[in-house]
Amino acid sequence: MIPLCVPEIIGNEWKYIKECLDTNWVSSAGAYVEKFEKEFANYVKSAGAVVTMNGTAALELALRTLNIGPGDEIIVPSLTFISPVNTIKYVGAEPVFVDVCRDTYVMDESKIEGLITSKTKAILPVHIYGHPVNMDYIMDIAIKYNLFVIEDATESLGSSYKGKYAGTLGHIGCFSFNGNKLITTGAGGMLVSNDEEVLKRAKFLSTQTKIVTENGGFYHPEIGHNFRMPNILAAMGCAQLEKVEEYVRVKRAHAALYNNLLREVKGITLNTEKGYVNNVYWLYSVVVEEEYGISRDELISEMRKNNIEARPFFLPIHKMPPYENCKHGDMSITEELAQRGINLPSSVGLTESEIIKVCEVIRNNQSKVMKL
Repeated sequence: MIPLCVPEIIGNEWKYIKECLDTNWVSSAGAYVEKFEKEFANYVKSAGAVVTMNGTAALELALRTLNIGPGDEIIVPSLTFISPVNTIKYVGAEPVFVDVCRDTYVMDESKIEGLITSKTKAILPVHIYGHPVNMDYIMDIAIKYNLFVIEDATESLGSSYKGKYAGTLGHIGCFSFNGNKLITTGAGGMLVSNDEEVLKRAKFLSTQTKIVTENGGFYHPEIGHNFRMPNILAAMGCAQLEKVEEYVRVKRAHAALYNNLLREVKGITLNTEKGYVNNVYWLYSVVVEEEYGISRDELISEMRKNNIEARPFFLPIHKMPPYENCKHGDMSITEELAQRGINLPSSVGLTESEIIKVCEVIRNNQSKVMKL
């Protein structure tokens, strides 16, 4: 089986984790937690970082840090993994769904302003599958209407927008280290910001608002949250981070090969990279057009027959039971992409021969259709 996206563990993971085990520093008080935060912030060039137990926790922490809650509305895409939308509900706010762009699959910035009301508190762009949103436009709107911008960069570590890393362009950026992400800690996340007060507040909230008294007791002046990452996972994160630039180069090389092999296939619209971004291509994605001859789901079935794992695009969240009554604009592109989009195998460890096999299945299926 050629998997969709699995982790690459080829560095100092065993060494650093063994150190945690040998010293008994396995929980959230070990030295690797602070080391991971510092080195991650250095990599993305943010003022600082706060590590969390997963990407969803980072997103919820971002909302809570900015005092977003009941009565507030957050503009967010519907074509996304459900985490950012769920976290809006976690804090008592309401999502307002915006459509996406046909070529990049990310939030259509031109449709945001029409959704803004007196209740709008923030915009939550998702850099889906690795391609950054048009952040200059987003930030201009945010300044005009005095809104916060929280970037969901959970799928875009290593991507950049006009020379700056995704996740560092808004007020807060959030990352994930799930097993299928560019780098992994098994489970984990990170919040970054260039605002020192935001970072201080996020760290305080994420660690149960704990203040250590003079005699070693714990004092909690307000309700906090246990979003901490264990030292043993942070150790793995440090090891993975040492390889991140290599992994980005490999991902982009894989995308270039996919582009080359699929460029001439009629009915397959390739993954896009706008001129102002560097796309990490977390998942290499294409759109199966009507002229391809078979549907996206039929292609996924053919992939399975050839021991290749492929996945459809995310289903529209605004059509799911918990969110079907939420506000939204025209969602025609979101709904079309959800029917036609497909993610192809994208592991860092993917070989050239495996990419060739995937592309052969795509080409061969079109050839069969053309002969009928």
